[in-house]
Amino acid sequence: FLRIRDAANPLDNSSVHPETYPVVKAMAADLNCEVKDLIQNGDLRKQLNRKKYITETVGELTINDIFKELEKPGRDPRQQIEEFRFDENVKTMDDLKPGMKIPGIVTNITNFGAFVDIGVKQDGLVHISQLSNTFVSDPNQVVKLQQKVMVTVTEVDPSRKRIALTMKDASSPAQSGGGDRRPPAAKPQGGGKPGAKAAAAAPMNPFQAKLAELKKKMDN
Repeated sequence: FLRIRDAANPLDNSSVHPETYPVVKAMAADLNCEVKDLIQNGDLRKQLNRKKYITETVGELTINDIFKELEKPGRDPRQQIEEFRFDENVKTMDDLKPGMKIPGIVTNITNFGAFVDIGVKQDGLVHISQLSNTFVSDPNQVVKLQQKVMVTVTEVDPSRKRIALTMKDASSPAQSGGGDRRPPAAKPQGGGKPGAKAAAAAPMNPFQAKLAELKKKMDN
C-alpha cells in the first residue's frame, strides 16, 4: 500500500488497508482514545478483545494483521533475508584445522553424504555416517540443497584435495547407527564369558582308558 509519512491520519503511514480504517477507529472509540494513542500505547491494545471485531467481511487473520501493524506501523511485511557469511579466517585449505567449527552451505547431496561449501575452492564432504548422531539411511532426510549448516572439520588432505566434515554433536552421546554399522560381536556359545577357560574334558570310562593306553604304546 501507499504510505504517507506525517499524514493527518496515522493509519496512512501503515499497511492497514483503508477499507479497515473503520475497524481501527471503532477500537479507539471503545477505549475512548485517538487512533494515534492506540498505535503508541501497547497497554491500550491489550485491553481490546480481538474477536469482537471479527465480522463476515473482516476475518481473524485480518484482525491479527491490524494488531501487528499497530504494534509496528510502517514495518516491511517482507521477511528479512537471512545474512550468511563464511568464516573470515578460512580462505584456503591451509587455514583448516581438525576440530574447527565453521558455517557452510550444502551444494550437493549423494547417497553417501553431502558436499558443503565452506568458503574454500574445494567443497568438504559430510559422510552419511557423520550427518547425525542417530542412524541416517537417506541424506535427504537430514539436509537440503542450499541449506545453511554448521560443520566441524575432522580431516584435511591438501595433496588429495579432500576435506572431511561432520555434523555430529560432540556433546550428545553417540546413538546406535550413527556411523558404526557393524553388527554386535557374537556372544560366546554356551553363555560363557569372553576370556573364560574352556571347560575340562569329561572323565573316560575304563574301556576308553584302555584304548587310550594301547594307542599311546603303539605311538611310541
